[in-house]
Amino acid sequence: MAEEQTLGLTVKKEEDFSEWYNQVVIKAELADHGPIKGFMIIRPNAYAIWETIQEYFNKVIFSHGVRNAYFPLLIPESFFKKEAEHAQGFAPELAWVEKAEGEEKVAIRPTSETIMYDSYAKWIRSWRDLPLRINQWCNVLRWEVKQTKLFLRTREFLWQEGHCVYATKEQTDKEVRLILDEYKKMVEELLAIPVIAGKKTDAEKFAGALYTTTIEALMPDGKALQMGTSHNLGQGFAKSFGLKFLDENRKEQLPWQTSWGFSTRLIGAIIMVHGDDKGLVFPPRIAKNKAVIIPIIFDKSREVVMEKAEKLGKELKSLGVFVDTRDNYSVGWKYSDWELKGIPLRIEIGPKDIEKKQVVVVRRDSGKKEFVPEKDLKKRIPEILEEMQSDMFAKAKKFLDSNIVEAKNYAEFKKLIKDRKFVYAYFCEDAEEEKKIKDETGATSRCIPFDEKEKNAKCIFTGKPAKKRVLFAKAY
Repeated sequence: MAEEQTLGLTVKKEEDFSEWYNQVVIKAELADHGPIKGFMIIRPNAYAIWETIQEYFNKVIFSHGVRNAYFPLLIPESFFKKEAEHAQGFAPELAWVEKAEGEEKVAIRPTSETIMYDSYAKWIRSWRDLPLRINQWCNVLRWEVKQTKLFLRTREFLWQEGHCVYATKEQTDKEVRLILDEYKKMVEELLAIPVIAGKKTDAEKFAGALYTTTIEALMPDGKALQMGTSHNLGQGFAKSFGLKFLDENRKEQLPWQTSWGFSTRLIGAIIMVHGDDKGLVFPPRIAKNKAVIIPIIFDKSREVVMEKAEKLGKELKSLGVFVDTRDNYSVGWKYSDWELKGIPLRIEIGPKDIEKKQVVVVRRDSGKKEFVPEKDLKKRIPEILEEMQSDMFAKAKKFLDSNIVEAKNYAEFKKLIKDRKFVYAYFCEDAEEEKKIKDETGATSRCIPFDEKEKNAKCIFTGKPAKKRVLFAKAY
């Protein structure tokens, strides 16, 4: 019965990327659709990835003095009205809750600036209370999704949002970049996905922010994915929510604020960037289980092979190795199952391997096989995992670099966008022109890269003066 299940993917990644992605998410047991449109169920295989990301990033923020807290899910209507630009930006996405008679109308949080800053106004009195640095891991709800794409476009998703308060703009600017750099390091070193870091144009910045910084990745279908943002909120929220403090000279001052966050869309990025026609390929550092031991069973040697496999499993458990002890599936089915689910390494052991005191180690990304003596396993497995992590990043970086191009004029720009490229273009950052570009090509500005040098040039869209190139792409 089990052998008759349809395990593998029925489409190839290059032929139907969207359907391939959907099949990987469902068949690899990462997520499922909820009973309400736009909602998803995150299954254990994917939630384990989110837990690894949480564990990694908690260590990072704790080292910088940020602490975790939790704020209410429901936000009073009056809070949204306190900061006009922020309120306007999120108004179409708010999900309102039926209220009891006499109570103020409330909405489910689309983001937590308003509910958190109301408390901050009570907690901050003096320069001694600064900096205030708080992060929360939570869910948010934005009622805006027309077409659900699990992990990428859902009404509810999980994320972290950091909200910090400082005495000066200089301190705030420093933190904005500090956190974005940590995001870049995490995504590249943990997820093996290369990104471009930069500043958003004013048209694309966070509603109510002074400016927004971002890390942007390019997916295999030619669409950009925003992987994390870090904002300088200026003093607007402080003014709206009554945040103020007495400085060392007993003079009242307005503080400066930052917010920063990433979400479960990172899991979607891992799937898209690294997956293949067999299913998931998890970078070793992000995988909870690093390797699966699959015993090669024959009737005469069953007990000996199983005993050896379980012995090795215990010896290697600390390395993230486990044994597939299921006896109602064939060896070939198990291979396909773990390939679909992205386990980085497969360790094969049969009667001949026991005689030779070795195992066969197979890499999920390349299929490369290596005969490893039993005595060398504890040393060699971590080495192979690091080699795989490095190779996966290098492959993704090669793809990114080969798909970044510069457009010399608007006609060329339109062709390159149609060809699914990351396109550099000198742009005057005119908001109306940016809307026109989006309407005509479907592309949006992703960022102005930090390493972009100023030059006296002309905007390829308007002919107006333009100092820097802006990166454009179609996006999720």
